[in-house]
Parts: sequence; structure tokens; C-alpha cells
Amino acid sequence: MTCASAGSVGEEARVAELVAAACAGDPRSLARLISLAENASPALRPVMRAVAPYAGHARVVGLTGSPGVGKSTVTGALVRAYRAHGLRVGVLAVDPTSPFTGGALLGDRVRMAEHATDAGVFIRSMASRGHLGGLSVSAPQALRILDAAGFDVICVETVGVGQAEVEVASLADSTLVILAPGMGDSIQTAKAGILEIADIFVVNKCDRAGAQEVVRDLRTMIAMARHREGDWKPPIVSATALTGGGIDDLVGRLDAHWAWLGKSGELDRRRLARAREEISAIAIAALRQRLGVGLPGDSRLDDLAAQVAAGKLDPFSAADELTAG
Repeated sequence: MTCASAGSVGEEARVAELVAAACAGDPRSLARLISLAENASPALRPVMRAVAPYAGHARVVGLTGSPGVGKSTVTGALVRAYRAHGLRVGVLAVDPTSPFTGGALLGDRVRMAEHATDAGVFIRSMASRGHLGGLSVSAPQALRILDAAGFDVICVETVGVGQAEVEVASLADSTLVILAPGMGDSIQTAKAGILEIADIFVVNKCDRAGAQEVVRDLRTMIAMARHREGDWKPPIVSATALTGGGIDDLVGRLDAHWAWLGKSGELDRRRLARAREEISAIAIAALRQRLGVGLPGDSRLDDLAAQVAAGKLDPFSAADELTAG
């Protein structure tokens, strides 16, 4: 056996040990596995091979919305409700990237501190690291690791998003779009593209003035949409997550959506699309790495870009030359 193969065997053994410990409920091992995903470690490939047979059982709930609508508070309330039913819950909370450390600001953990000592809850803050769409680039792998670790429900909370960050819909089985009164007028509500991805609308802070106007605007928008027979029509849940109001109704709507997903075959379709997107993203990243695109000393790309900027070469020919090289 060569030194290289011995090292590979040793790495596989260490990965198997970590995965076994994480599946047995060790939070430190689980945190280390997710860190490998976040840091794009070379050990991530054997980790993914090891967890693959155990993934695919958790319900994934995505929570998104504008900054300040109460996503973290709703997430914490959902965790409390699911724990009351004896379910293990994992939370991936994507925070904005710190401009100083490059890490997550950990703001979400402040609002979920009550679950910090609960062995049935695992909360991980992840930095977006400049990735667009409201998520972290490593979120799919982190989600797969949590799934394999045996969590019944995984909540994925995005950073505060605008009208076009809809990536969470490709990652979740059920997507909650959270709104609150005072966050924009009815025209803004009608044109916000993010509303189109909702499986359930949550009007949080419904004890505040203007909440019924938000509900009315949403009802108008839903009525204008075309729904075929058998399609899921997004319900509207009014909630005050800070006090727990409306959360039981929300859990019931999520259960109904989960049942519809299985009955309609939509669950399989969504998970197939999720796997397709994950594979494509990994393949594109590997291609960029192989071509050296964006790496220090990438003179080929700079040379081709200079020719395109000068009108000496068209961008398609430049791309062909780059990939052919």
C-alpha cells in the first residue's frame, strides 16, 4: 500500500467515525461535518459518500422574507412547536457575512437562545459569504448532513431578501414567505417576485395596525393567480410568533402541505430538481477550478477579456477558447 492510499484509507476512516458520531447525536461531530462543507474541504467528498445512504427522510421547511419581518422569531416558534411533538429539529440560519471576519453575524442565535441547551435541537448559523439568493453556497451539503443525522424537520432560514432572491424554494419541501405590516404598500406586495414561491404565507406581527391590509392584499393576489384543479393554493396564516399566536395553525398548514406533496407526487419532483441543481452547481464549480477561472494568476481569462473589451474577439469565441484550453 502506497503512502497516498494509506492516507486516503485513514481519511475515510476518520470521516466514517465523524459520520457515525453525528448520526448518534454528537453535536460536535455534526458541527465539524458542516464546517467541512462550509470550507469546501477535500474531505467533503468522502463525507457526502458516507451520508448519502442516510439522507432523504427529513422535512425541509424554508423561511424567507424581507429584513425585520420576524423570520428568526417564527423559526424559533416552529422549533418549539415541533419539539412539543417530540420531533428532532435542525436549523440552518443563513446570516449576512461580516465584512471584517467573513463569518456569520450570528444574529439568529440571539432569538433562538431558549433552544441552545435542548439536545433535540441543532442550530447552525452560516455566512452567506457574498452568495446571492439568500442562502450560503454550501447550504445544500449542510442540509444533506443534517438530514443524514436523523433530524425529523430542518428549518432553513434565509438572510433578509428582496424581490428576486428565490433560491430557498429550490432547497425546501415547503416554503414560507413571511410578511409583516408596515413593510411596504400593496403595490410592492403585488410586484414582489418572491411571493410567487410561497407554499404558505405568514403575516407575522398581526397584532399591529395594518395586518389586515396585508392579508387582504395577499388574498387579492392569490385570487388573480391561475390554479389548476389539484394544485396547492397557498393559505394565509396570521401569527404573532413572539407570543406563539397562530403557530399551531401554521404547523397544521405545513402538515397539510406535506400530505399534498406526497399525494400529488410533487415531493419527488421537487427533490429531483433539488438534486439536479446541486449536481449542476458542483459540476460548474469543478469546471471553474479545472480551468483556473477566478484563481490568482489567471492570466488567460484576463487576456481573453482584454481582447473582448477591445473588440478583437467576441465573448462566445473567447469562452470556447477558454474551455478548449
